[in-house]
Amino acid sequence: MGGSMHIAPANDRAHDVAAPAAYAFSDAERGPIPGSPYLPVLAPRQRAVYAAVGVLTGIASTFPNGLVNVNVPNLGGELNVYAAQIAWLPAIYVAFNATANLSIVKARAQFGIPLVTNTLLAGYALAAVLELLLPSFATAVITRAMNAMTAAALITLASYYFLQVFPGKFRPLALIVAIGLTQVGPALARTIPVELLSGEHWRGLHLIELSVALVVLSALTLAPLPPSDRSKAFEPLDFVTIGLIVPAMLLVCGVLAEGRLVWWGDAPWLGWALAAAIPLLTAALLIEHYRARPLVHTRWIGTRDIIRFFVVALLVRLALAEQTYGSVGLLTAGGLTNDQLRLLFAFVALAMLFGIVVAVLTLSPKALPYQVMVAALIIAFAAWLDSHATSLTRPGQLYLSQSLIGFGTTLFIGPALADGFLRMLNRGADHFVTFVVFFSTSQNVGGLAGAALLGSYQTMAARAHAAALSEHLTGFDPQVVARLQSGAASLSDSITDPLARSTQGAALLAQSLSREANTLAFNDTFSFVAALALATAAYIVIPRVFSVVRGAIAVPAEVKP
Repeated sequence: MGGSMHIAPANDRAHDVAAPAAYAFSDAERGPIPGSPYLPVLAPRQRAVYAAVGVLTGIASTFPNGLVNVNVPNLGGELNVYAAQIAWLPAIYVAFNATANLSIVKARAQFGIPLVTNTLLAGYALAAVLELLLPSFATAVITRAMNAMTAAALITLASYYFLQVFPGKFRPLALIVAIGLTQVGPALARTIPVELLSGEHWRGLHLIELSVALVVLSALTLAPLPPSDRSKAFEPLDFVTIGLIVPAMLLVCGVLAEGRLVWWGDAPWLGWALAAAIPLLTAALLIEHYRARPLVHTRWIGTRDIIRFFVVALLVRLALAEQTYGSVGLLTAGGLTNDQLRLLFAFVALAMLFGIVVAVLTLSPKALPYQVMVAALIIAFAAWLDSHATSLTRPGQLYLSQSLIGFGTTLFIGPALADGFLRMLNRGADHFVTFVVFFSTSQNVGGLAGAALLGSYQTMAARAHAAALSEHLTGFDPQVVARLQSGAASLSDSITDPLARSTQGAALLAQSLSREANTLAFNDTFSFVAALALATAAYIVIPRVFSVVRGAIAVPAEVKP
């Protein structure tokens, strides 16, 4: 492996881990899965270097997309496209990110980690340059797709770097820390001032994307991982499966992103998109089901144990949309901009880091399900706190609840990943592709589905509340008349025509009604999230309670009445 920094093992058997010719790796140092790097014993200084690169890689994997997601509505105006069109950017990212490991895992095993990762980073950097020089919707789509595949590679790469940091029995902590740091990136993205990004056709945003790619590429070159074993990994049918799943996922993600904007029953193409996605996915799964060496192990993901794992991971991710859609939507409806949310998300980022620490300190194989259950309960409590919001709620009133959700996010994501990883190792390392794609789909598509679900629920609730409130607005109500008159009087300095003032006064009252209806709808949404999180916690604990009860009352077979 190339690079200017030489990482030497702590023992005296070699001088350079980065130079395989100078160091003979033992079987005990072999990585746990195909394509993963060797794990030699390293000195503390060398572990510190790998830890620094792991932190950089973990946060950088999701930070650029966080910047784009925060500013999607503004980007639509800059690119002269409608809201429904610009919403394709998050959908494209999720689809490519969720499916990228179908090819990346085997590519690392066949071509090596440096070639695959550096190629993706270089491609992402070139896409950022293209968008910088030729800003358009087409170049934005290319950049989002490259960012998605690069992020998928960097998330796993962060785990590889932390595997070098933690020795022996502590190596499961690498997954907790690495996946937790990937959750911090989007929160940090909300602390970046918009004026730093938006000047000259969003040049600042594109330069940050380019800088992230180049900085990470430089760090990986200066501190390369130990080498990994390589072997022929791809089979012809792999490309058939990938060619079926990727367009199917694009269609599904497009429906989830667009449904609440064009509305589910008003756009026939949503149904046609799903109708096209189902046979594509079915064909892919049928191919994998009957293959001798499948890319996706359908029999494993069809087991009751894995289905339960997937349901829990998906339900918690749906609930976590309370932060990305619910709280931000509530504050945005109140007239706040992202620049006014910076301190709020600084607290969220700190809470996420604290969640990583707690997850690490409490980690054990038996504690994994209970960590996820506690995270679900914390999310439920935070959503209940938010369900008491008013139209005057501001970020200061949400510091506690949103910090709790940030804490719950990293307390959940790490143990959930570790739990699934242990299940995968019990079945064999050849199930790694299946596990990574399965977990990535539950989190990425689950996040998109969460926003679609909560957004649709909030829209319907807002319409219902608006209808209920409007029933009480009659011209015979003295309070309504007084409100109309005060609204018209407040415009007397700017509007001289009495009829126009009266019309504008009525419009102000309608705006107030809409604002209150939306606030009540967000409160309903938060209550729904709280119920969903509580149901998830119950789904985790009830089978365990039944298991304990059955064990307590069971009569040994050899005992005769």
